[in-house]
Amino acid sequence: MTGKSAIVFGGCGFIGSHLLKALAASGAYDQLVSADIRKPRFTVDGVSYVHCDVREPITLACPPGEVEIYNLAAVHTTPGHEDWEYFFTNTLGAVNVCDFARRHGVDRIVFTSSISVYGPSETPKDEDSVLEPESAYGRSKFGAEQIHRLWRAEKPEARKLVVVRPAVIYGYTESGNFTRLAGLLRKGRFVFPGRKDTIKASGYVEDLVASFGFALARPEMEITYNFCHPRSYTAEDICNAFSRVAGYAPATRVLPMNVMLGVGLAGEVAAGVGMKTSINRARMHKLNRSTNIVPKRLVELGFPYRYDLDQSLARWREMSPSGHFD
Repeated sequence: MTGKSAIVFGGCGFIGSHLLKALAASGAYDQLVSADIRKPRFTVDGVSYVHCDVREPITLACPPGEVEIYNLAAVHTTPGHEDWEYFFTNTLGAVNVCDFARRHGVDRIVFTSSISVYGPSETPKDEDSVLEPESAYGRSKFGAEQIHRLWRAEKPEARKLVVVRPAVIYGYTESGNFTRLAGLLRKGRFVFPGRKDTIKASGYVEDLVASFGFALARPEMEITYNFCHPRSYTAEDICNAFSRVAGYAPATRVLPMNVMLGVGLAGEVAAGVGMKTSINRARMHKLNRSTNIVPKRLVELGFPYRYDLDQSLARWREMSPSGHFD
């Protein structure tokens, strides 16, 4: 018995499921609680799964002894929601999680923000860069960061806060951008949106989860860091890595941006007449714009990345029952 427990708000999601798997494997916790409104991507032995909506005051029981909170709960797909929905979950959720920590005397929180607080950029941005969120999602995460910092400032000598700004995270059960990309490449249907040299900051989920423990073990009482690969990868780099790892034919075709915007406009017209589609001009612009993020702080602190791009894709494929990228 260690007398140590962890509550993961948003623990049923992609990152939360991998986090709970790692925490359980560590053997360092007496109790692990996943607090979420969804079913888990995959279940982890020894984890208690409880229903909890962070948009409401949190009433779940807090384990005794030393407790860590991981606040991963978020509405994040963008575009894809009304602006208010991001604030309702991400910002109000931060208020409710911090209130829960305050009531129960929890002094350690890891909060996952987003690189969206920087806005898109062709030039490199690190933790010292000006925050310029453009989307409602980015603004909601910016606000949530400040709410967590206010919680820590109430007892700065006792409370520890880790704020993580992940880039696009991929791996087993991601079911997002990288999963869709892998499917298109496997079928030979992928075309580059406008250009091949768009920089897309990304990181592997198992390294992300390991970075949480690395930061918590540091002596600093507050750490904010970007999480992505230490090397910048372009869209072409990522596609070529999939080709090397899985044997897919290399992607070579580029669809001009004016054509992409025409496709986006057609998607908006289709949505206007009741058809279900996620295609729109905002998504086309997002695909074409760089997110040139640098994990300066992690590198300076000496975080030991285990996987580069090729190694992480190979690891993901190895974990996938289908032999592809599940």
